[in-house]
Amino acid sequence: MKTDREDFILQTFLLIHIPVVCLVAAVSGQSDSSSSVVVAGYNVSAPAGSRVVLQCVSGRMVWTRDRVRDRQRVLHWDLYRAYPDYAMERVVDMFSAGDQRVYSSYNMGRVGLNPTAFKDGNFSLVIKDVTMNDRGLYSCNLHHLYCHLYETVRVQLNVTKSRRKEQRFWDGHKAVYVVLAGSTVVLPCINRRSVWTDWSNEEEDQQVVHWDRQSQGVYHDRADRLVDLYASGEQRSYGPLFLQRKMNISNQAFAEGDFSLSISDLQPTDQGLYSCHLHHHYCGLHERRQFQVTVEPPVIQATQPAKALPSEDKDSTKADSTRVINVILPDQRHHFLLPLGYVLTSFLLLAFIILIIVLVTCRRKTKEFYPQSSMRSSRSQSSSEEFEMDVAEVKVCTREEPRFDYKNNLLKEKVHMNPQPKVIDLDKEMQKFCK
Repeated sequence: MKTDREDFILQTFLLIHIPVVCLVAAVSGQSDSSSSVVVAGYNVSAPAGSRVVLQCVSGRMVWTRDRVRDRQRVLHWDLYRAYPDYAMERVVDMFSAGDQRVYSSYNMGRVGLNPTAFKDGNFSLVIKDVTMNDRGLYSCNLHHLYCHLYETVRVQLNVTKSRRKEQRFWDGHKAVYVVLAGSTVVLPCINRRSVWTDWSNEEEDQQVVHWDRQSQGVYHDRADRLVDLYASGEQRSYGPLFLQRKMNISNQAFAEGDFSLSISDLQPTDQGLYSCHLHHHYCGLHERRQFQVTVEPPVIQATQPAKALPSEDKDSTKADSTRVINVILPDQRHHFLLPLGYVLTSFLLLAFIILIIVLVTCRRKTKEFYPQSSMRSSRSQSSSEEFEMDVAEVKVCTREEPRFDYKNNLLKEKVHMNPQPKVIDLDKEMQKFCK
């Protein structure tokens, strides 16, 4: 019963697994057909009849095809010692198709790499008979000059004389190996990327650029192919002959990294979605740039000024004629003087108002502090008038005979005994003197 149940479960699992595998295969096949990744999108519009250039520039496609393959991929191990001042020492290096090179005679036969390192992607360093002099920071450097790839792996090696202290751990930045003196250690440096291990003999077909154009509602994998350009210099154009003459790419594209497509005599039929595909199969580069091209109406260049249509009513042409208003804007250097003049005028007006207020207040204060002078003058005038009046009254009183009321006879007799003052007329005396 258990075997039947297990067979039933296995058959059910296969029935479920087979459609899933087919679906994944279909999806992967579709992704392979459209493996390029869109890295940029542009909207380009130009008038009909003009010439437009769809720029597609990539520095990653500029590589020199070198026949010396052993110089394209290189591996070297370096040692950084804590003393003196973290000095760097080259331990060993190895090219993709060359022999290993050990730099120190002390490490001959003691330090080495796997001969098949560039095939299996294992670039680990093997050190035999570890000594205290081997302590330090090791760096595994992988360089692919053709694809401009540089990767580094660091491992810290410590040596101990106690077997109990042997250990391996990660300190957050690098792997740390504590090994027993006299033993053998393998410092790991593994990279399984195909760019380090694969090599294709068909170098001419490794780099290719092609332009496509797709209409609305058409997927890019079903777009019309316009032109292909290979690194060997071969160029293929598709479509009618007039279309091949309108669209072209420079022959120095791979040397300059400029794969722009130029379209001459642009017409409404040329609008659509253009795609620039960059493929470098050896380095695993697949990029796509899209350009949405829109054709506008042609630009009409008028050689003669437009003339008004003849009309029977002459005034109508005058009414329809355009009026031009010339607006003269001041220079920017005068813009600062206008507000400065306004500010100065405001300050002068304010100073004038303050001066008037000060004068009025000073006049009021003087009147408050010196009010007696005016009173004295008025009093002097009134006293003079009173004096004149008194003098007049005295004169009148002198002409009349005085009348006294005496209290007794003795006083009266004294008065009569005193002679009265003689009145002298000065005018008559002067006349007598003159005679």
